[in-house]
Amino acid sequence: MFVVIGALVVLGSIIAGYTMHGGQLLILFQVTEIIIIGGAALGSLLISNPMSVTKRLFKGVIAVLKGSKLSRDSYEQLLRALYDLSGLSRREGIIALEKHVEQPAQSPIFQAAPKLLANHHAMSFLCDTLRTIVSGVNDPHELEELMDKDIETAHAEELAAPQALSNLSDSLPGLGIVAAVLGVVITMGQIDQPPAVIGHSVAAALVGTFLGILLCYGFVGPMARNLDQMISADGRYLGVIKAGVLSLARGASPQITVEYARRAIGPDDRPSFEAVEKMMKKAA
Repeated sequence: MFVVIGALVVLGSIIAGYTMHGGQLLILFQVTEIIIIGGAALGSLLISNPMSVTKRLFKGVIAVLKGSKLSRDSYEQLLRALYDLSGLSRREGIIALEKHVEQPAQSPIFQAAPKLLANHHAMSFLCDTLRTIVSGVNDPHELEELMDKDIETAHAEELAAPQALSNLSDSLPGLGIVAAVLGVVITMGQIDQPPAVIGHSVAAALVGTFLGILLCYGFVGPMARNLDQMISADGRYLGVIKAGVLSLARGASPQITVEYARRAIGPDDRPSFEAVEKMMKKAA
């Protein structure tokens, strides 16, 4: 939502200032310049990235437009699930977790945390780690190394999309100059025309430079940074799962497991101790 608002602010400010200065909006709408810049940008994107990265990039842009899927409620549901899993393992043993991680969609624990269940990456990370514990690997150091490797690998792969978008952003001013140069070439071919025709042609050429710079610094670059921040937030969410699962593997009480996980949440999204305590009493 804020991405759309920000885009409207950028466009509104530029249009307002331009028209207040006596500019004509129609001169900015140059279809040929848009085709040159947009087509060249798409082509360079396909040349420089494998299709898997390109697909993740477009999915990431859609996710940025929709807004972050993580919220305080997402973390509260995760803490509740960790509390229930830890309590179950303490009462019935680690083996009792097997049916929940093998069929998480049918698990009442995960059904009570729909935002966690909908996060396929986080669910895969959590269930795979719990499967490892159920299979007998419960040494905290080994588990920590295993989860760190998983998070590091996933993070490096996910970062390819914002990096590709950032590279595309960096290329847009240059592509704008290409469009402008082509416009100047056309203008030079019309040098015998009246000044009004030549002036209109030069103005159209300069629109290419304007569009390239505007798209770079006003839209594509900020979206790349937003996508990078979303991926970092997903990494921190996995870090919360890691803290809780490590505590569970050490045989800690459900209260301590949840507190380890809660302390791994950033201050902006971290539920208060009192709120978590109330949640645990309600679940008991």
